[in-house]
Amino acid sequence: MLAVLSVLFLYLCSPVCGVFQKLYCTISDSCDCDFKPNIKDLEWDLYKNVYGQHLAQDIVSEEVARFLQNKSPERPLVLSFHGSSGTGKTLVSSMLGNHLYGSAMSSPYVHQFVPTLHFPLPDRVQEYREELKSWVQGNLTECARSVFLFDEMEKMPPGLIDVLEPFLGPSHVVFRTNYRKAIYIFIGTSGEEVIHRKALESRQAGRDREEITAEDFQEAIARTVYNSTASGFFQSSILRQQLITRFVPFLPLSRRHVERCVRSQLCQRGSCGRGDVVEAVAGDMTYAPVQGHYFSTTGCKAVPAKINLFL
Repeated sequence: MLAVLSVLFLYLCSPVCGVFQKLYCTISDSCDCDFKPNIKDLEWDLYKNVYGQHLAQDIVSEEVARFLQNKSPERPLVLSFHGSSGTGKTLVSSMLGNHLYGSAMSSPYVHQFVPTLHFPLPDRVQEYREELKSWVQGNLTECARSVFLFDEMEKMPPGLIDVLEPFLGPSHVVFRTNYRKAIYIFIGTSGEEVIHRKALESRQAGRDREEITAEDFQEAIARTVYNSTASGFFQSSILRQQLITRFVPFLPLSRRHVERCVRSQLCQRGSCGRGDVVEAVAGDMTYAPVQGHYFSTTGCKAVPAKINLFL
């Protein structure tokens, strides 16, 4: 015991504490050792590999940087991703995990929940609530820097997610748990109609896509997901208490964004020069509204399968 205390004293007080930390991390896979945030690489990845999403790029990079710079945050970072399928929501959440932990998305401190897998039976919501609260509290006790990803929020049983309320606010106390350093990401399609309508109005008015601001969506998305029965946030106390840090809108993708997705996929396969495939795949997509051919109805989600058809 004395030896352990001596080492701890040296670690805290000696200028060689960095050496001890490195030595410790060579034999440990602890949370502090695996937590290796690289904000610059996250920003680079977002702006290089996410297409047509200036709002998501700006919000995620700014909020994550601000949150991590605060060594003693008052509350966790809670982001809610909204938009249609194939617009990059899951991709951005993966980038977040990849650039926060040394073992990336395979880190044991990144926790993913999918309603159809983890909470499939509507008549067991109360049981799921107890399990989810126990899982979150247990993981936060083990690692304050845990990341929790909740996918397919539109399929989340109503009332289930509210069990997280004590972990999200600044005034609650969760014993033995440093819950304020965690990050929560909610991902869903709820609110896509609001986002699509705003993007369409902007385009029809002849404005640049980049003129759309995040403030155009915050209240509209919050109101929509709160009142929609097809939302895991239906009548949620989390929304009533304004515990979401930011709502992150993912705009529908135009043909030029789809073409960028195709080029990126082709380059990964060693076929960067296949402009014919880019044209074929982009031209084979379904766009809406039909008369304007404005936005891809599946975003980039169908790109890999269609490349296989034309390559």
